[in-house]
Parts: sequence; C-alpha cells; structure tokens
Amino acid sequence: MNKSKKLLALGLTAAFAFAACGSDDEASPATDAPAATDAPAATDPPAETDPPASGGGSICEVTDVGGVDDKGFNQIAFEGAERAAADFGLTADVLESASDADYATNIQSFIEKGCDLIVTVGFLLGDATAEAAGNNPDQQFAIIDFGYEEPIPNVLTLNFDTAQPSFLAGYLAAGMTETGKVATYGGINIPPVTVFMDGFVNGVAYYNEVKGTTVEALGWDGTDGTFAGNFENLDDGKNIASSFADEGADIIFPVAGPVGLGSSAFATETGGIRIIGVDNDLYEANPADAAVYLTSVLKKIDEAVYAAADQVVVNGEGGGSYLGTLENNGVGLSPYHDQDGDVPAELKAEIEELAAAIIAGDISVTG
Repeated sequence: MNKSKKLLALGLTAAFAFAACGSDDEASPATDAPAATDAPAATDPPAETDPPASGGGSICEVTDVGGVDDKGFNQIAFEGAERAAADFGLTADVLESASDADYATNIQSFIEKGCDLIVTVGFLLGDATAEAAGNNPDQQFAIIDFGYEEPIPNVLTLNFDTAQPSFLAGYLAAGMTETGKVATYGGINIPPVTVFMDGFVNGVAYYNEVKGTTVEALGWDGTDGTFAGNFENLDDGKNIASSFADEGADIIFPVAGPVGLGSSAFATETGGIRIIGVDNDLYEANPADAAVYLTSVLKKIDEAVYAAADQVVVNGEGGGSYLGTLENNGVGLSPYHDQDGDVPAELKAEIEELAAAIIAGDISVTG
C-alpha cells in the first residue's frame, strides 16, 4: 500500500550546491560512476540569500521496498527532501513501493502530479527511471545508487564510494574482535550492496597484512556470500546473526536495510556481539539497540538529495552526476558513541591515518 507524506514550509535559506554521478541500463557498480566535477563538499552549508517564495516547486520521492521509515536509505533520502523543502520553500512528497511492481506506477503518479524533481531511491529502480525519463524528456529525475553508460540528460545520478568507509570499518572490526572472526552479509546480491562488503573484507585483509594477524571475515568471498534475499524481514536478520555467532563471529556488518535491524535486536538480546550499522548512524536512528553499535558506515544520501533539489528545482539545472567520497564528506564513519571507551587510542589514530591515506590515493580499498 502506498502512502503519501507532504511537507510545505516557508523557505529559510537558499543554497549554492553541487552536481551529482552515473552507469547503464544493465546494472553496474555505483563506484564505476564518473567522479563529480567542480563540486563543493557534500556538507558545505548553503549560501545565505533572500528566502524563496513559498510554493516554489516540488521534490517527490519514490522509495524502494522497505518503506520511508526504514531507518536507512529510503528514510535518509526523504529527510534530505524535507530539509530542502523547508529551506527552499518547496513541497516534499513520498510514495512507497511495496514491491518492484510499484516502481513505474509510483513514478507515473508523480509525473501526472507535475513534480519538479522525482527522486527514485535505489539501484533496483534504474530501469523504471530510465524508461520514464526517456518517455518524458521535460521531466527532471534524480536516482540514488545507479548510473547509466550513456548519461540521460534529464536524470541526475547520485552515487557513493561506500567501499572507502567500509574499508575503515573492516580494519576497525579486525582490530576489535576478541574471537578472531567478523562477518558481513547483504540484503540482495547487487553492486550497491556488495561494494560495502568488498570494502569491509578488504579492510580486514589489510589489517591482517599490517599486523600479521589472521582475522577471518565470514559472509563474503568477493564473489558469493550470505544474503537475506530481501530488505524487509527482521527475522532473517536475527537468524543470520545467530548463524554467524555460532561460527564464532563477534562483530557483524549487515548491508541489508531493515533486515539488519534484526541482527541488532539479536545482539541486544544475546550480548557479546557488536554491530556495525549501514547508511545511517544507527546509534541515533535505532535507539532501542543503540548500545550494540560499534560504529556505522555512513552514506550521506540526505546531503545529495538536498543538493539535487537545489541544483534542479531552485537553479533549473538538470542532469549530471555526483559521487560521494571520504574527501568530499559524502561518506564516512559515525562516532563510536557508547563504545568509544572500548576502542584503543592507537586504533582510533590508525583509522584516521587510513582515511587520510585513502583520500591521498596511497591505499586502494579494492584490494
């Protein structure tokens, strides 16, 4: 069932933001997307100008399955849309996709409504977005976690090099495990999921190389691994975490949207398991299980959506590409929060040094 949420607010400020990133009708990893050009950092504050008039346009989000309250990428995207609506005097709407059968229908509903910018959330909406954009060349789109081999003039692509912070998370996990085993798993075996998993296992391998250790990463071998087969079922997350715990893993990195919340609940119930969150800072977003989070790998979708609204709706510039990286603060690690005191000062310093080396190009996160 679709539900719609709308926000209408007077604009407070206007921004001068960045452009966005790309791949093809056939799925390709988000990290293959071209780097953005002449783009300020994702967290650059908007320039202060006269506030726009109320009702100056609309930004409309079509979610992937999981819903707008998934504590993950659908929710983060709409938070960016809501903030843009408040700051720029726009309206923000969302339609939720219960299954892939809803993608085209929801997009068409927003086309008929006359939305200035339709944001489609997720790799699985790539084909539906391309078809709608081709059939409606005057309609502006932005898509998260997908790109096109041949850029589409009216589609702004928003991608993120999540292998970078996931590499840091893998190194951190290898430095924190007490059993010598850590684990990762995905929702569905698609590039925007496996890019996190690649970074994580490569970070573990790099720790072993530097330290002469033999920490084992369960759940992904670079080609195949453990997947829930969905992004919704919390029981699957509990069962997968239980299986990893039985194998001896004491730190688990789910890349599975709400499925991962099941693993967090398992960690809370059983104790002795640390969880690394994904997309959002889950210590803040999932307070019921806050104590189990060592850190979260952040994909700052809200910043990208905010900038897309500025670029397309406010400034009238469609198309282009954006790639979030450690360098432009489009991705990163969250604070250690309650577990800060457990992380050795030396390991914290190494994580900071690794981030700087990745930005400088001195370390490859692809192994």
